[in-house]
Amino acid sequence: MTRQAKDEEREQRIHMEIIVDAYGPEEQAAGWYNYLSDTLQFPFSARCVALRAISPLELGDKVEVVGMAPDEECEHDMFVLIRWKRRQLAVPLMQLEGIQVDEETQQAIEDWHYWVNRGYEF
Repeated sequence: MTRQAKDEEREQRIHMEIIVDAYGPEEQAAGWYNYLSDTLQFPFSARCVALRAISPLELGDKVEVVGMAPDEECEHDMFVLIRWKRRQLAVPLMQLEGIQVDEETQQAIEDWHYWVNRGYEF
């Protein structure tokens, strides 16, 4: 995977709004979790854009995202809940792109994708 080019505006938002005052991996994960919980407008439609061994989604699958996964599931990666076969299933947010979502939701998803694609981790 090639590393995404640095985006100074996004870097500023991430460091000054999302992980500000985070002094370690746990606090960074909590910052991201709170940012995504507060910013993503649930429910929203999304499309699978990446395969992951831990997820049943295939490229192009469309799903309804209904919320954030419990915070204990998001200590190393950000997971969202989707409707899946009459239940809810947590999948990595990195797998998804929003479909006709509002501007804030789009930006939050893109912020997370940027963080991961830059090689940052908790």
